[in-house]
Amino acid sequence: MSQVNEKGNKKLIVVRIRGNVNVRKEVKDTLKMLRLNRINHAVLIDDRKSYLGMLQKVKDYTTWGEINEDTLELLLKKRGRLEGRKKLTDQYLKKYTEYQSIKDLSKAIISNEINIHDIQKIKPVFRLRPPKGGHHGKIKRHYKAGGVLGNRNTEINDLIMKMI
Repeated sequence: MSQVNEKGNKKLIVVRIRGNVNVRKEVKDTLKMLRLNRINHAVLIDDRKSYLGMLQKVKDYTTWGEINEDTLELLLKKRGRLEGRKKLTDQYLKKYTEYQSIKDLSKAIISNEINIHDIQKIKPVFRLRPPKGGHHGKIKRHYKAGGVLGNRNTEINDLIMKMI
């Protein structure tokens, strides 16, 4: 693994795959800190050392990888929400932020100019559907062993596209 600065170089998306039954308390607390309270919820994080440690703790319940700009743009358009269950729109961004469109916002998030938490009234959790066609592999196995869990690197984008 490369040396990671405190800000983080890449944007990772983490998706919760498994539920709460028989989960250890420390894992439950870590999932709560990541805001992954339900199955098929996703959050954006940096690849900071502290977040990577949290991902290792919850690796048996989540999958994650590096999100690309196109997938992030589509995710914000289709699943981005404001307080009150309102959709995130270009008009809202023009009015309340310095960004003119969701495309500009996704570029800024990927290049670490802004964090999704910095925008007022936007929800940091994305509620996704179960993937079209189902998960390919066993739910309780890791991705490298033919399952669903753990680090997928850039292949997470395919899963996110199926879940939007």
